[in-house]
Amino acid sequence: MNIYTKSKKSLGQNFLIDKNIIKKIVDIGDIENNKTVYEIGPGYGSLTKEILERKPKKIYAIEKDKYLSNHLNNTFKNNKNVKIINKDILSIIKKKIIDKNVVVFGNLPYNISTQILASLALTSDWPPWYKSLIFMFQKEVADRIIAKEKSKKFGRLSIMSNWRLKITKHFDVSNNCFSPKPKISSTVLSFQTKKNYSKIKNPINLEIVTRILFSNRRKMINKSFIKLFNGDKSVAKKLSIDLSKRAEELNFETFYKITKMYEKLNC
Repeated sequence: MNIYTKSKKSLGQNFLIDKNIIKKIVDIGDIENNKTVYEIGPGYGSLTKEILERKPKKIYAIEKDKYLSNHLNNTFKNNKNVKIINKDILSIIKKKIIDKNVVVFGNLPYNISTQILASLALTSDWPPWYKSLIFMFQKEVADRIIAKEKSKKFGRLSIMSNWRLKITKHFDVSNNCFSPKPKISSTVLSFQTKKNYSKIKNPINLEIVTRILFSNRRKMINKSFIKLFNGDKSVAKKLSIDLSKRAEELNFETFYKITKMYEKLNC
């Protein structure tokens, strides 16, 4: 019986089975130097096994599915360098992780991939506990993450992801590389932490600003901007912002500048 037939649609499970792609993904991580690795959604452990070949200090494999967690415990029961954690990754991110300079891998479940990335990108601690992220996303999600201003795909996810992270697109992955086979292809992106970035006091405020300004993305930002600043139109003049523009026409730095002014006047 094909073990991959046990995938759960509710958890967005599509298991990567192409060994060449698995190797290419692990190559991105540069984990030969005894680093700690977190793996999100290891599934049946195909990527985990390849990571182990690079001799990391420790692998924390975080698998929400109880059946898969038991399978992984059985697969790696004789390897002390692998710890299987049967929890939701979002609950772990919210806690204080004491490890530092961690490399994080993940073939992210399609249904919560943006939540996972947003939680990691908007963490209040910076530099964060992780050094780099190597994630595979549904291609259309990846396109939104790396989108530039003045494009239709540019939006909140682009702005929040690019704020403190340098993003690199590595390659697309055919849907033929998965079991069960999804309807769409995927894309592998890596994220490195930035040292220089616009200083915002609380990352939550960037989420608030982008949510309000993109609430009517096809319309001019005039009404949304005034709502953001409680009717004070003078703020736009101070920031040299043209309120006749749409949100997607503003660049990254403009959103960070607006957020800093929002904090100054409202927090």
